[in-house]
Amino acid sequence: MNPTQQPLSEPKIADLLRRMPEWALEDGKLVRYWTFADFSKAMDFVDHVARLAEQEGHHPDIDIRYNRVKLALVSHDAGGITQRDADMARQLDNDGLTT
Repeated sequence: MNPTQQPLSEPKIADLLRRMPEWALEDGKLVRYWTFADFSKAMDFVDHVARLAEQEGHHPDIDIRYNRVKLALVSHDAGGITQRDADMARQLDNDGLTT
């Protein structure tokens, strides 16, 4: 199995969460919430996430509630959070998307 597809250890996940404080661990997934000015802005963000996910071949769980978006990252095929999830979370943080 490719190393990026192996589940991260608990210490590595804890370190990741220390370095990325807007993300949390919920039900075995990396989770982050974004709140936007309105539904349209939330959907613009979701469109951005969709393009990134297609490019990476790795798709987050997305929950949209009017102007609030929740993303959950986990590699179902690997049975946990992998480096792919960490990389996608980091990419989303680095994209500079404003809420």
